Amino acid sequence: MARILLLTLVFRPDNVSTAQIMGDLALDLKARGHTLQVITTIPHYNRDAEADARQPMHAWLGGVIRRSEYQGIPVYHVFIPQKGGNKLLRMAGWMGFHVGSLILGALLRFKPQIILAPSPPLTIGVVAWLLGKLRGCPWVYNVQEIYPDIAINLGELRNPAIIRAFQWLERFVYRTAAGLAVISEGMVERILAKGVPPAKVHLIPNFVDLTEFVPGEKRNPFSLEHGLQDQLVVLYAGNMGKPQGLDVLIEAAARLKDEPGIRFVMMGTGSERQALEEQARALKLPNVLFLGQQPYSSMGAVHATASICFVSQAPRTASDGIPSKVFRILGSGRPILASTSSDSDLARIVRDAKAGEIVPPGNPDAIAAALRRALTAQDEWARMGMRGRAFVNDHFARPMISEKYHLLLSRLAGAESSKP
Repeated sequence: MARILLLTLVFRPDNVSTAQIMGDLALDLKARGHTLQVITTIPHYNRDAEADARQPMHAWLGGVIRRSEYQGIPVYHVFIPQKGGNKLLRMAGWMGFHVGSLILGALLRFKPQIILAPSPPLTIGVVAWLLGKLRGCPWVYNVQEIYPDIAINLGELRNPAIIRAFQWLERFVYRTAAGLAVISEGMVERILAKGVPPAKVHLIPNFVDLTEFVPGEKRNPFSLEHGLQDQLVVLYAGNMGKPQGLDVLIEAAARLKDEPGIRFVMMGTGSERQALEEQARALKLPNVLFLGQQPYSSMGAVHATASICFVSQAPRTASDGIPSKVFRILGSGRPILASTSSDSDLARIVRDAKAGEIVPPGNPDAIAAALRRALTAQDEWARMGMRGRAFVNDHFARPMISEKYHLLLSRLAGAESSKP
């Protein structure tokens, strides 16, 4: 079995989906006999007081680094500012994490045989490559989102010189990684089209723990607290940023504000949340409820409260990634209303699972029309949710996906160690 260094921007106890996935994967690799250590940040994305209490962090190296333990796995946390809307501060935080993680990775007594580094950011690949050089081991890039494409398609990167620099960096990361673990078929196609050798690219999707995410009763403490037990609840839970294009959901809510029995719940944080709240206030929408990020332990009740979960991708971004929340929604037996391109990976999953409906991105009229139909067909939508659970059980269950990582990392670590 291999000694694995997991280098990741987010990890438990941070309450964000990538952190939870990486935490589950680390435990599964440990259970298969691997030895792991984790270099990450302090929780900065979605703080969860309950998770913080279960995994306390202690000052290390004079307080410059904090150390915790996640079920027997040592975790080292580099300081980073709390996530906010300031892009320059966020980039400065990333750079600080990169410098800190590089120094920390060089100083640790732990000698990895392989490094696993999930994106974003793209620049984490440079640190993984440098640590691999210092430690004499290969590294694997886990592609959760395709950068810089997503930033270009959102209009966040426009300067031609900066775009060329990021595209050069992207090619460098792909070239120096021993393997790319890519989470969807469409993303694999995109990466192969960039000239990456097929032997280097491995389709390993994200997963769901079906023992943890299960169908629940709509009437529960969360729904009762917020008066949602008798409503058709359209839930959006997660990051509220530009890639999600959530303004269309607010516009759809405006079209349905006189429709009795339907409620929109917007739960989470992000750079666009304030603008979305202002949009809802300006439209005087009584049917929209904004809530903060909920503790991870409450997500079962949150999903159970939902009648339909809304998952969206802004126009021109659907081929650059797939929201990992999809698998947890389906695992919870809830149907999906997907606002995305018809040829996206998200659309393919919803369509193959027969677990919801797909509407074009950026189209509030189509969203409103779909929800009007759902009001009169709630039993059918409930059946869609259960079909989705059966589908993820067959294709995206945690044990089968963790096994793919186990086989890939074992093979690449062994192949590298066998070289003269």
